[in-house]
Amino acid sequence: MNRPHPAPTAEGAAALARRVLRIEADAVAALAERVGVEFERAVALILQRNGRVIVTGIGKSGHVARKLAATLASTGTPAYFVHAAEAAHGDLGMITPEDVVIALSYSGSSEELLTIVPLVKRQGARLISMTGNPTSPLAREADVHLDAGVSEEACPLNLAPTASTTAALALGDALAVALLDARGFGADDFARSHPGGALGRRLLTHVRDVMRPADKVPALAADASLQDALLQMTRGGMGMIAVVDAAHHPVGIFTDGDLRRALERGCDVRSARLAEVMSGSPRTISPDALAVEAAEIMERLRISQLLAIDPEGRLIGALTTHDLMLAKVI
Repeated sequence: MNRPHPAPTAEGAAALARRVLRIEADAVAALAERVGVEFERAVALILQRNGRVIVTGIGKSGHVARKLAATLASTGTPAYFVHAAEAAHGDLGMITPEDVVIALSYSGSSEELLTIVPLVKRQGARLISMTGNPTSPLAREADVHLDAGVSEEACPLNLAPTASTTAALALGDALAVALLDARGFGADDFARSHPGGALGRRLLTHVRDVMRPADKVPALAADASLQDALLQMTRGGMGMIAVVDAAHHPVGIFTDGDLRRALERGCDVRSARLAEVMSGSPRTISPDALAVEAAEIMERLRISQLLAIDPEGRLIGALTTHDLMLAKVI
């Protein structure tokens, strides 16, 4: 019969939370000491095969397996998840001789996984097991075994999979990252795997995609009057004027900030020329640069506008932080 327990205090809950986090952190840290030859063999085996990686498991290990498959697929290793129970009822047909199967089971004795091991081998696929017991049946039958064992679960009863699932997640991430590095998988590759999200926008958007073209950028010569510049700035809606020479090379920039500083100095708006109030040596960027590079420059220099120039140094566009925000780059 279940007996009622006293309501936990906030202090007691916090102490338990700290204990859980320490146990799980220690479990992950201990894995680093065991990563060695078998881990390297697992990476080499996956790289040598021409097929896909099929990740499988049951229960909590199945949830970890599903996450590992998603991480592998998004970092350059084609992979998908097959539920261990469904594999024995037809889904095993997805596996080809060139595939590698990664089977997760903390005990290494899950009946559903052991049932399909002979069939996986019969197909000619290779098997990597990830268990907490190197002497388990699954570990013994695997071509490569990855030891994800933990000294204790974070559950006070030492029963619910907690530290063990965290360790398996971390070991799976380590495998995915090692494969990513071995394949030379870069930022552009990652963006192509995530075209619909913020990562794709940030990594694939170039300056030319977000900048305003030269005919939309207010530009004047350095000898133009400040009054004309203010009218152009208002019409342009960029909070700036690009100051250019006869060949359309930027020689300066005049912004809202420059206007405020000029007024603080007592500048006569009616008689002043742009050359007297502009900022020289404006920061520029290539239209082929990534938009995130423009964002980094603006944030580092605390500026709100950036001029884009062609290889000959001519002004071909400009962008503002607002343009980057509209493109969801920042």
